[in-house]
Order: sequence, then structure tokens, then C-alpha cells
Amino acid sequence: QELLYELSDLVDHGRIPKVPIFIDSPLAIKLTTVYEKYMRDPHFFDAEALERLRHGEDIFDFKGLRFTLTKEESKEINDIPPPKVIIAGSGMSNGGRILHHEIRYLPDPKSTILIVGYQTEGTLGRAILDGVSEVTIMGERVPVRCTVKAIGAYSAHADQPLLLKWVGSMRSSLKKVFVVQGELDQSEPLAQKIRDDFAIDATVPRPGTTYELL
Repeated sequence: QELLYELSDLVDHGRIPKVPIFIDSPLAIKLTTVYEKYMRDPHFFDAEALERLRHGEDIFDFKGLRFTLTKEESKEINDIPPPKVIIAGSGMSNGGRILHHEIRYLPDPKSTILIVGYQTEGTLGRAILDGVSEVTIMGERVPVRCTVKAIGAYSAHADQPLLLKWVGSMRSSLKKVFVVQGELDQSEPLAQKIRDDFAIDATVPRPGTTYELL
């Protein structure tokens, strides 16, 4: 929804060409209706968004935007000639409609895949982000010839200060903390910070390690 909001602003102010933009994710489409239900509530939207709404802008809908809820509508995207923008819920490219788009557009040197979410090691999304020349999707070998870009600013994950604040709020009852998300160069310093700041045993589990919880 944040990406959709940014795109609507770019379109409304003529900062990007007017091309078809497809939201090809049933979950994202349904969640957008929830956002629309509360989009005039100051508890959920910032001053900039509320100001745009007061000027009559629809921050989640604009000319050229299309929602493809059904499988048939999703398939029809292929019939639309480029240029076009397809926003598909990717996870880490471990399932969903994004896989069909990747099979079609990864081999195309004229296409760009823009990754806006975290991609953990061992996932298809991470392999694409790391610049492999070929991937296997649904048993099909797919060459990667398109341009691959990434934006990290849209992550909804808490950063280290927020995580430390959260741990600190429970310090009196915590005996051990397992740091299980993020790369080692990020998770190891976080575990050390927890040990130093709160005197709580914190560890980064290695794959295959077993712990007994009492």
C-alpha cells in the first residue's frame, strides 16, 4: 500500500509516464480496501496523505491502475504490450503469481525487476538479487537477463533500536533471547548488544542446532 501511495503521487504530479500499472496480488487488493475504509482517520494516515485527500486525490486509485483479482485477469496482463508496471506480492519469490511473471520477464533484457522486500539467504528472491545468471522456477530453467534493482526503504521490519526497546520492555522476565532473523553481520551485533545492555543471554542459533526450552 505504501508503494501504491508513492506511485499515485508520481502519476498525479506527472513525474512518471502514464503506463498501465497492475496490482496482481489478491491479498494486497483485499488489504487495500481496508486501507481505503480508514483513509480519512488521522490515527492511521500522516498529514501529507490527509492533505492530498482534502484536495480530492484518491491516494489508492489513479488513472491507469488496474486490480487483477482473478487468475484470468492476471493472465490477461500478458496481452498488454509494454511498457507496463506489475506489482505482485513476492514474499521471497517462494510462491504465488510472481513466479509466473518471473518466468516471463526475467529473460527479457528490456525488463526490470524491482525488489522492495528483504530476501533471506537460500531463497529464489535472494538468488536473483545476488545476480545469478540462471534460476529454476517450477522445474523450468530461466535465464536472468533483465535488470535487477532493489529498494530497502519499504521494509516493515523493526530496526535495531526498536528491537532493543522491545526487548528492554521485557527484561525483567527474559532469561534467554534467540536472534533468528537477518544476516549474521546484523544478528550477531544485535545479540551482543542485548547481552551488553540488558545482561540477558542472547544467541544466534546455527542451522540444525537444538535447544531445550524449560
